[in-house]
Amino acid sequence: MTRLILILHMMIGPTLAGVGVVIALVSGVAGLWPLLGAAGAGWIIGWPAAIVVARRMQ
Repeated sequence: MTRLILILHMMIGPTLAGVGVVIALVSGVAGLWPLLGAAGAGWIIGWPAAIVVARRMQ
């Protein structure tokens, strides 16, 4: 299951990070650190999402 979680996170994490950056840009954020924070938050949210998806797949 650990391998499945890692594989799923390699797809889900960057997707959610990109969504976070797009949301930040649309809302008018233009600084480097807020954009990195949005990307980091999306990447971190990808871990629980990958775990939930892996559990539902099994």
